[in-house]
Amino acid sequence: MRLPYLALAVVMVPVMAALVVAGGRTLKGSQSTVAIDQIDPGADTISQAGTDAGSEEPATSAIPAPAPPTPKPAVHSRAIDPDVVAPPELPAGELERVEPREPLSKLALAMPPKPKMPDDWNGTKLFQPVATAAGLIEAKGYSVAISGIDVVPQDETCTTDGKSWPCGIRARTAFRAFLRGRAVVCTVPPEGGRDRIAAQCRIGKQDVGQWLVENGWARAAKGGPYVEAGEKAQSAKKGIFGSAPNLAGMPAEPAAPAQAPEAPGSILEEVDGTLKPADQPAPAE
Repeated sequence: MRLPYLALAVVMVPVMAALVVAGGRTLKGSQSTVAIDQIDPGADTISQAGTDAGSEEPATSAIPAPAPPTPKPAVHSRAIDPDVVAPPELPAGELERVEPREPLSKLALAMPPKPKMPDDWNGTKLFQPVATAAGLIEAKGYSVAISGIDVVPQDETCTTDGKSWPCGIRARTAFRAFLRGRAVVCTVPPEGGRDRIAAQCRIGKQDVGQWLVENGWARAAKGGPYVEAGEKAQSAKKGIFGSAPNLAGMPAEPAAPAQAPEAPGSILEEVDGTLKPADQPAPAE
């Protein structure tokens, strides 16, 4: 009884193996079909076009036609008379002058803001001023030119009675003697700058510009407050308007020191082929 069952089992093993292989192939084919459908969304259209092979319509009819290009707007050109190339002629009548219009706001008429001064400000004190020329002061970071005068440069030369003399240096020396290191009060902002400022200055109650012009060490500027004082100084021939200073009472320049004797190059000298001590100079008494 066991032999028939054993033979049946041996026969069924190859049959089952064949069924398993056939089922795997079917399952693999179905999965590949699903993947193709998911990847290519136009597969239905292609397959439908393939089934309708009997129809006369080609397979590419499913592709939509490209949209027509958008027409460009027409460009309207300005009409130009080809015979006239120059601008139109102006009317032959006289032109009428029209008054300018008023500014749109008062800001257009505004002036630049002035530096803010303290309420009790009456000038800035400049200590230990240095006169670089007659009318120029440098101190505390300021460079001030005395207003109302024409500064006399230090290299100016004046000619009086046919004789030239350095009046610029003489005027600067006189101005330095007047200052004598005293504090000068000038109408300059409390904070100095690099630019030169023209301002009025005083020492105590003495106007510096007035003193320079009155004594002839500066020229009065045209239209300034010292014109009358300048005319008087020129008439009196003061300062740079006068003659060259008399240096007769000045001590003469010291004479140049006598040239010292040259030291011998060596303390030995050669006499008849023998080195002997050289003659030394006698000591000064």
